[in-house]
Amino acid sequence: MIELEQVRALDRDDPLAEVLSLFQMPESVIYLDGNSLGALPKAASLRIAEIVEKEWGDGLIRSWGDADWYTKPLELGDRIGQLTGAAPGQIAVTDSISVNLFKLVCAALEMRPGRRHLITEEGNFPSDIYVLQGIERFWPGVRVSLIGRDGTLEDLLDDDVAAVLITGVDFRTGAAHNMQAMTERVQAAGALMIWDLAHSAGALPVALDAIGADMAVGCTYKYLNAGPGAPAFLYVARRHQAVARNPISGWFGHTDPFAFAVDYEPADDIRQFMAGTPPIVSFGGLEASLDIWKSVSMDDVRRKSMAMGDLFIDLVEALDPGFGFRLASPREADRRGSQVSFRHPEGLAIMRALIDRGVIGDFREPDILRFGFTPLTLSYEDVWNAVAVLKDIMERGTWRQMRQARGQEVT
Repeated sequence: MIELEQVRALDRDDPLAEVLSLFQMPESVIYLDGNSLGALPKAASLRIAEIVEKEWGDGLIRSWGDADWYTKPLELGDRIGQLTGAAPGQIAVTDSISVNLFKLVCAALEMRPGRRHLITEEGNFPSDIYVLQGIERFWPGVRVSLIGRDGTLEDLLDDDVAAVLITGVDFRTGAAHNMQAMTERVQAAGALMIWDLAHSAGALPVALDAIGADMAVGCTYKYLNAGPGAPAFLYVARRHQAVARNPISGWFGHTDPFAFAVDYEPADDIRQFMAGTPPIVSFGGLEASLDIWKSVSMDDVRRKSMAMGDLFIDLVEALDPGFGFRLASPREADRRGSQVSFRHPEGLAIMRALIDRGVIGDFREPDILRFGFTPLTLSYEDVWNAVAVLKDIMERGTWRQMRQARGQEVT
């Protein structure tokens, strides 16, 4: 059995320990939901205030040039590229994941003329599936198949497949795909590989260029701590940028937006995948977070993430087996993202009881308790204390009081 002093020793040796102080966290909270919404970087409030009060308040329209607002989507994209293995000029920060997926999937269909088959997973984040189903509805001849419901990838990967969309880390279980192997398999069939990095970017090493990915999307409000509703990003490999076309031909994707030409002429680089005016104020949280990432080693992040996940699994499984928890995540740390999930038939009530005690995780139907381990905002002792609270809730049976609790659902 792991002792508390051993856990504290891990914190003393943690190369990321000093980073924790750069984030705002209530003293009464153990936050295990950074895989849904990342914690607030303390510098974010100052940076957002600077944008609002100085750049907008004083600079007004001049700040498109004076404060480099115009170039921010690509500048921030290049900084995210440093965390996701993408060379400059291949990522733009813009819109939401759903909007960006629509852009990329439509572009992929045009890039594979005659192919009208799209594949994703039955267990993928539903919004991703909905986007494909929307394209199926409005684009004649397009059909969508789901791995799991309709067969295996090998069953479905025929010569009519234009693109395969997979989320790198499963949002329910935290299981991580072998991105390189799947990319190679899909491309060997003549299709394009699109990755959703929502639970990967900032959580584990990603090497988009090295694995030969075609396209990708990701969000900035989870492990990248940019704030609720912060813009997403998209990646288009440089080799595709001359032929890939954005179906939402908005003015910021024009080769010369401020010429206000009547006819659309797309930019010849990643900028063409932008559409409307960028959300400048929302960029402030992302800038503050990426400033922290400049001094952080992704290898250190990954090592700590894996170690915290292992510690959590060991501690939970050392509890009374009668409590009824079943591991839903891969046991092997290198096959997980930065979260651990357990199954329990009373998962929602138990999670509500945990949140009531200040241990914030979340719940996913039908029976998944999710616990996110964000190395920049958590200590090993936090993990220990979280399981201590879980043990107390189960021993006392206080979770039973939450069965009939009304109010906001766990997100």
